[in-house]
Amino acid sequence: MKSGDAGLISGGALGQRGPTKKLKILDSRAQLQSYSLVKQIKIFRFALVLIGIVMMLSDSVKGEGVRALTCVMYVGTYTGAKSEGVYAYTMDLSNGSFTPMGLVSKTPNPTFLDLDSKHGYLYAVNEIEQFEGKPAGAVSAFSIDRTTGKLTLLNQRSSGGSGPCQITLDGKQKNVLVANYGGGSVAVLPIAKDGGLGEASIVIQHQGKSVNPERQQGPRAHCMTVDAGSRFAFACDLGMDKVVIYRLDSEKGTLAPNEPAFVPVKPGAGPRHLTFSPNGRQAYLINELDSTVVVFGYDPIHGALKELQTVSTLPTDFKATNYGAEIEVHASGKFLYASNRGHNSIAVFAIDPAKGTLTLVEHQSTQGKTPRHFSIDPTGRFLIAANQDSDSLVVFGINLESGRLKPTGQVLKVGAPVCVKFTPPGAIH
Repeated sequence: MKSGDAGLISGGALGQRGPTKKLKILDSRAQLQSYSLVKQIKIFRFALVLIGIVMMLSDSVKGEGVRALTCVMYVGTYTGAKSEGVYAYTMDLSNGSFTPMGLVSKTPNPTFLDLDSKHGYLYAVNEIEQFEGKPAGAVSAFSIDRTTGKLTLLNQRSSGGSGPCQITLDGKQKNVLVANYGGGSVAVLPIAKDGGLGEASIVIQHQGKSVNPERQQGPRAHCMTVDAGSRFAFACDLGMDKVVIYRLDSEKGTLAPNEPAFVPVKPGAGPRHLTFSPNGRQAYLINELDSTVVVFGYDPIHGALKELQTVSTLPTDFKATNYGAEIEVHASGKFLYASNRGHNSIAVFAIDPAKGTLTLVEHQSTQGKTPRHFSIDPTGRFLIAANQDSDSLVVFGINLESGRLKPTGQVLKVGAPVCVKFTPPGAIH
């Protein structure tokens, strides 16, 4: 196992010496063209998926006996008196209705999930303080039964630090990247051919603190996000008030300090989650402690973020305690959604198509307490908010013209829901 130190990543350039300036320019142009091609392919694929969904939905209403197009929604929870692990629902994409599948895996505190739907695997962090007698959490790998949607545990590995709170696959689906909030570290675990996980190929311990004496007395890694080209990984560290930037080698499963090594945020802001726009030109960061969203311009060649705008997720007259939580950009690229724990709402923003900056559209109540997470379904027509402290999943319709949310009337009951993930349409049948 390799280790590094994010507290020492502010040094000089890490690139190789020797190439001429002309070759460097040509190389950068080639990288940019390659990155643009990746984005165009992804946008084209999304358009094909939408066309396919529309066609299949149309077929599903022609005559009798045609099976409705469905997907499966998996729900991660904090386990206890009301929850035992991962739960699932079948979603009818023609009308947005849900049918409970019940408990699909009994496992402790599966608080964040990610899916390799192509190969039929689900990965979950187990947010615990000890694993196999050591101060660390766990990461669980499951195979998905493509007929029933049930999960079968493949194996578990140490997360490399205590209190893992978030997990994501790299773009090549060769590794999972994990943020350990309690231990203040990040880790990469390779994925085996059978979907199981190997031991961590690298664990990096962050070093640093910031101005909040209660929440920022040390590093608190909260999220790992990979860019579209799978060349860079971004670690949101709430305790350090930094987004730490790494160069990612998916083939080797390693992280190396980037240059620039990090982007700072306002002291006391508390960076939590980062996501990218569909075109890859902007990144959006939600800060937990000061309830703001930061808009960054993104340079995919150098992995650099440049701040463009900061907006509040709260109404101007709200003065009570609030913590920002989840953030997601609609697949159309037209809207951004951010959840508020305290105000118990989803802030809806319109995205400027040219600049990527945000304009507030509305605040929509989540009709519950502590919306720690939410997710948009594969059709882009529904948003499901996970209200942790009211044990509810509330379904909203999305106005595709304005981005506004409207409750559909469906409320699903599950104990302490904290993460929602969808399979692609027809993946489970």
